[in-house]
Amino acid sequence: MATLRIAVLGAGNIGGTLGRKWTKAGHTVAYGVRDPQNAEAQTLRQSGASVTVGTVADALGTDPQVILFAIPGGTMEATIATHAAQINGRTVIDAANRLGGGGPTDSFANFQQQTPTAQVYRAFNTLGWENFENPVFNGMQGDLFFAGPEGDSLAQVEQLISDVGLRPIRLGGTDQIGAVDALLGVWFTLSKTLGRHLAFKVLSDASN
Repeated sequence: MATLRIAVLGAGNIGGTLGRKWTKAGHTVAYGVRDPQNAEAQTLRQSGASVTVGTVADALGTDPQVILFAIPGGTMEATIATHAAQINGRTVIDAANRLGGGGPTDSFANFQQQTPTAQVYRAFNTLGWENFENPVFNGMQGDLFFAGPEGDSLAQVEQLISDVGLRPIRLGGTDQIGAVDALLGVWFTLSKTLGRHLAFKVLSDASN
């Protein structure tokens, strides 16, 4: 297993949970947050010897191999534009959902425009954080659907999904981001009656 340097932008339920899982898996995690001195940031500093907590610029300045966006969707456009030079050329995982604006849920168009050489993946945005904390359901491992390009970055993303405890299921390239995002609505609808500890599972006779 390769050890990766990861910048986790956002330390809420999604970013904090994934960052802690990746730290336990042996990766080096740098959190980029709005207030590096608040209680949440102090707690994150105690989650591993290799963990650092600073501003978004601080986290991106650690030469990360992978950048996770787990910030509010409404801040994505400005964050990408402000830090485009540090993001461009890197592996990016977009876990932020832009809800309620009438446009796309993802930020792929912004990445294309501002960071054209970044390898962008859509993942970790269709399940509640509880399923990253506990990815096992009645003894069965949950699946995580994602989309993004082939290449060396793909192996990194699949590794990070596996390190959380979920099975990575790639739906295709960036042209399938919409298919991934469609599952968000399915998850929200089901969670109203089944609860938030809920994931999806592919069952097939086809061999891997």
